[in-house]
Amino acid sequence: MSGTGRTDDGRGRLGNMLSNLAVAVGCVLFLGGFAWGAVVYQPYTVPTESMSPTVNAGDRVLAERMDGADVRRGDVVVFTDAAWGDVPMVKRVVGVGGDKIACCDRNGRLTINGKPIEEPYLRANGGPLLVEADGGAPASVQEFSAEVPEGQLFLLGDERTGSLDSRVHLKDPGQGSVPRSAVQARVDAVAWPMNGMIERPEAFAALPGGVSSSGPLRLQVGAVVAGVALIVGGAAFGAIAGRSARGNKRARAAAGGR
Repeated sequence: MSGTGRTDDGRGRLGNMLSNLAVAVGCVLFLGGFAWGAVVYQPYTVPTESMSPTVNAGDRVLAERMDGADVRRGDVVVFTDAAWGDVPMVKRVVGVGGDKIACCDRNGRLTINGKPIEEPYLRANGGPLLVEADGGAPASVQEFSAEVPEGQLFLLGDERTGSLDSRVHLKDPGQGSVPRSAVQARVDAVAWPMNGMIERPEAFAALPGGVSSSGPLRLQVGAVVAGVALIVGGAAFGAIAGRSARGNKRARAAAGGR
């Protein structure tokens, strides 16, 4: 009987150790994921519909803090520029230094250095692409052209009929572009409502410089989820192991009494 008791106690202690270890690791992952996210990402509330349907007014987005030098075509960025009112704004980068931007070609598409760009983010609620080739409106309600100076970015909203973007500033120095230094962050995801990650448009990948890589948000969310699973699982395992050990102890006491 004494040998069995020691074995059961050893199993109980091992179960308790494993439970505590799982909870400890889970806490590290959970808190670490949140802390990592707080360092890398800044939350913003989008004030207008100028980026609809990608981002709607009132949406809460997570934007990765970054230098404007890392921005690529297709990125949705948060920037502040005095000529635009000196308040944080959210627009999509469609041109970088040296690009010639024009709209529209005969099919209603935006062109970059003469290359037509398919813009799937202009789809409205799953409807047809907003270009004349598909029976909709062109990629811009006004025709325009601009050359982007080096070190500058040309920005458009996804809601092209009402967005006040680089097209409004075409007569300003830089033909509507803003300096890369004006960029504060790149939007990676819509956190609320939970619409998920904002993917990089494939159309820009074929252009020189390609598209930017996704930020670490998926890893951070994975760490938080794994942490929660370990905390819950470890706590549940510890409770089960504790009940089992107490049950075995009572059974041994009852057997000894007989």
